[in-house]
Amino acid sequence: MFEDLRGKRALVTGAFGGLGSHFGTALAAAGVRVALAGRRVEAGKALAARIAHAGGTACVVSMDVTDTASVSTAFDVAQTQLGGEVDILVNNAGIALTRPAVACTEDDWRQVIDVNLNGAWRVAQAAGQRMVERGAGTIINIASILGVRVAQQVPAYAAAKAGLIQLTQALALEWARHGVRVNALAPGYIETELNKAFFATDAGQALIRRVPQRRLGQPRDLDAPLLLLASDASAFMTGSILAVDGGHLVSSL
Repeated sequence: MFEDLRGKRALVTGAFGGLGSHFGTALAAAGVRVALAGRRVEAGKALAARIAHAGGTACVVSMDVTDTASVSTAFDVAQTQLGGEVDILVNNAGIALTRPAVACTEDDWRQVIDVNLNGAWRVAQAAGQRMVERGAGTIINIASILGVRVAQQVPAYAAAKAGLIQLTQALALEWARHGVRVNALAPGYIETELNKAFFATDAGQALIRRVPQRRLGQPRDLDAPLLLLASDASAFMTGSILAVDGGHLVSSL
């Protein structure tokens, strides 16, 4: 179904851990040449080696999404290493900070917003400038169901993801006539190495019981939605927000 992805070139931000590394691996397995972008370059080299060992193609690009010059340089480096312009952007870099709103400092707020929203804007704009010029490309912003409905103690994260959803739709509207599609993938609660311990606690188990499917998502549950948005199979989709959450968004209040 996704044969058209073979030979395409993708850049994944926040690619050296968590879901970002999974996205890079899934794209490479589909035949995409992947630029893994982030700050922890040594971790990226290890991931690229694993992808190569599995038969994929990946390179490592240093990028700090809070620095416009770093973002621009990373796209130039990716173009050189991939042998052409980026066709697919997976705009994934993000951080989370769990803290009550009354205890959230100015620095806390700025840090989360600057990475999760401003950083996503910087990367999307850099990609969009290149894609609009050549009349083709697809951008996948990694949002969250917390941008649609909220949870406690994540005010900056929820605000940033809500902003990213609106940004997705604004860019989709503006760039559609130029052959550039912009969609968002909005995961629900996905089990990773970072959150596995929490979900084993009583509080974590109580949260799982609120998911209509009564389970956590696994990273592999995001593979088909990711590849759909990256491929021509979604050629008539732009401005879409694709939730992958076990029904969490439609659960009872």
